Amino acid sequence: MKNLKLKAARAAMDMSQQVLADKTGVSRQTINAIEKGDYNPTIKLCTAICKVLGKTLDELFWE
Repeated sequence: MKNLKLKAARAAMDMSQQVLADKTGVSRQTINAIEKGDYNPTIKLCTAICKVLGKTLDELFWE
């Protein structure tokens, strides 16, 4: 399932997939795959993404 909440939060900060990837230590393709719902990130990566975007796990990854 697509993660539109992650995409929206990233876009709201005017942040590209590449910048988010750089800040979380993964590839741009990984961020793209998470947003498309093709990859289920580890809890460690989820928390890193939340920290960068200033969101909680519930806000970005809970349905």
